[in-house]
Amino acid sequence: MQAQILAPAAALVVWTLVMLFWMAMTRMPALRKLGGLGKAKAGGRGQDLEGVIDDRINWKSHNYTHLHEQPTLFYAVIAILAILGPQAHDVLFAWAYVAIRVIHSIWQATVNKVSVRFLLFLLSTACLIVLAVRALALALNY
Repeated sequence: MQAQILAPAAALVVWTLVMLFWMAMTRMPALRKLGGLGKAKAGGRGQDLEGVIDDRINWKSHNYTHLHEQPTLFYAVIAILAILGPQAHDVLFAWAYVAIRVIHSIWQATVNKVSVRFLLFLLSTACLIVLAVRALALALNY
């Protein structure tokens, strides 16, 4: 069972890398139109491209950033559960979290209607809360 709980975390890592490549494949052509990376200011950051390149291109970057925020908690919870012995429902909640985050990514990168995106965020957060409470309960030996 320990290995099964790690699979959703590995899948989310792979998905994060997919978003990295999607971001790069859309940003690089946009940057070329602006004169290429050679025109970028020294010390510039991705956020400096806000208002410079099309918002629809920046949405991929925004999502890539999001995949480095709340999912860090997910990875910690998954590690705790893997060490302490997850149950089958823990694995289901972990996969649900990943599936919802993937849907969230696709939505944000393409449509980005905030009300739907927020609902997806709330659903994934609910899964994370269930997993975190389970991890705490196991850690406290309940």
